[in-house]
Amino acid sequence: MNIAFCYESVLPARGGCETYIADLARRLITDRHEVHLYASQWDEQALPREIHVHEIPGSWAPRFLKPWRFGQNCLGALAERHHDVTMGFDKTWGLDVLYPQGGLHAASVDYNLKKHSSSLLRGLASVVKWFDLAHWSYVLLERRQYLGDTPPAIVVNSFMVRDHFMRYYNIPPGQLHVVRSSIDPQRFPEQDRLKCRSQMREQHGIAPHEVVGLFAAMNYHLKGLEPLLYATQRLFSRPEFSDNRPPFRLMIVGNPSASAYQQLAQSLGLDDVVRFVGYCAEMRQAYFASDFLVHPTFYDPCSLVVLEALACGLPIITSSNNGASELMHSSPPLQEGYVINDPHDHQQLAWCLAQMIDSGRRQAFAQAARKTATQWTFEQHYRQLMTVLVEAAQRKQAA
Repeated sequence: MNIAFCYESVLPARGGCETYIADLARRLITDRHEVHLYASQWDEQALPREIHVHEIPGSWAPRFLKPWRFGQNCLGALAERHHDVTMGFDKTWGLDVLYPQGGLHAASVDYNLKKHSSSLLRGLASVVKWFDLAHWSYVLLERRQYLGDTPPAIVVNSFMVRDHFMRYYNIPPGQLHVVRSSIDPQRFPEQDRLKCRSQMREQHGIAPHEVVGLFAAMNYHLKGLEPLLYATQRLFSRPEFSDNRPPFRLMIVGNPSASAYQQLAQSLGLDDVVRFVGYCAEMRQAYFASDFLVHPTFYDPCSLVVLEALACGLPIITSSNNGASELMHSSPPLQEGYVINDPHDHQQLAWCLAQMIDSGRRQAFAQAARKTATQWTFEQHYRQLMTVLVEAAQRKQAA
């Protein structure tokens, strides 16, 4: 097939969707499909050399108009060529398949409000959002994407996101295709695990016997770092640890701008407990240095950090606001870890942290995590996505 991708900036070093586009293009080309990319920016070295890149001229525009300009320019460029199927990954419209890996904007706005701990703050945030031009621009654009005269096939990476499409826009189930996100476990070779573990721990002053919980994110507020710090304080005040403080450390990886959270940790008496690592270019070092992942997010369509942690054999603590939690067997008997309902429930989160102190429990969780990770391979994802692309191409040809 002749397949076209549309995404404004494809710089795989930034991770996320951009890495996925490069990986998918590489796999399609291996199967002798012809792949075209329409983009304003791209990293030629990170893309397969066989891909055909078409530049969409970029020009300055206000944030709320920029996706409209790119989307319109994409349609103009696509009209000059024939493709069996076209696929967009973000704020584009008029394509055959849309795969919004970041979920729905309408849903993310509602979930983002939950990160504020008080109803007053949530109310103020709602008022601010009301006057945000970018918000209303994205609302209108999203309606253009999914409620047009020719509805696209929609790929979603979790049942949570599928339900959002049905609830917010009344999209029929037949138009929605759940294709689970996946990662390549080969990105995390095990042969130097102990070396990475000892080096990373030594670098950040963590002893070999200490239990390390990993928090990895760029958006600390949305991903639940604030309630996690409060829960960590509550962990040390639990009755079972009153006479025997647990050897626990919390490692924060991701955004290097963390001064507000460093101040909060200090005010909570956690200076010696929390390690702010900042940006980590080689994430497997952080995974291997840790004993479990804690990701109490307020919104994640399907968190890749959870998939990566599972592939590295890490037990998981996350929230039901994360589509990746659907991959975990959290109902009794517990297998990979814990899924909490409300990240603001510091007591429940502290209880989960306390359970991870037990080495036997962690080992059982780790074994289940590795097994679960093997069930969601990129090859399985690719086969499911190809079914959607072939069906979309057939509908296009018939029309």
